[in-house]
Amino acid sequence: MRSPVYNIISVPIEKIEPNTYNPNSVAPPELKLLYDSIREDGYTMPIVCYYDKDRDVYVIVDGFHRYRIMLDYPDIYKREGGKLPVSVIDKSIDNRMASTIRHNRARGSHDVDLMSNIIKELHELGRSDAWISKHLGMDKDEILRLKQITGLAAMFRDVNFGKAWRVVETELEDESDKT
Repeated sequence: MRSPVYNIISVPIEKIEPNTYNPNSVAPPELKLLYDSIREDGYTMPIVCYYDKDRDVYVIVDGFHRYRIMLDYPDIYKREGGKLPVSVIDKSIDNRMASTIRHNRARGSHDVDLMSNIIKELHELGRSDAWISKHLGMDKDEILRLKQITGLAAMFRDVNFGKAWRVVETELEDESDKT
């Protein structure tokens, strides 16, 4: 099998349509971040589609929100000439559904400790909370929470804690001794 990503084609958005079964949704802040990402970096990942020969349309398997950005933002539509990069897979509907779910679930989530370290490193590089907010799509409360995680860990890294209490072992009487 040759991976479909080696055969990216440019498809007019009017020939692309969403599938009817995608359970994925993106909250408005993340959708705005996706727009910012596409505006700043361009489309770096193709939309994965199935080509329906009978209707001459490309049905989205993965990439609905990237597709949506082009529909919702005229600046992106104009810059891209109304075309999206498409990777075509040829699978039955059941296998396309499975592909959609695999793509959605494989994205994973961000580890809080790693994100905290990134925030710490960005601050050490001189980036402000405003810069982080703009470029990472975080609100100021999220940045503060992440800064607190690394801040507390750093504050207590080399501290030797005293023993506020100690365990005193006592022997328990053997029940057989009581008789």
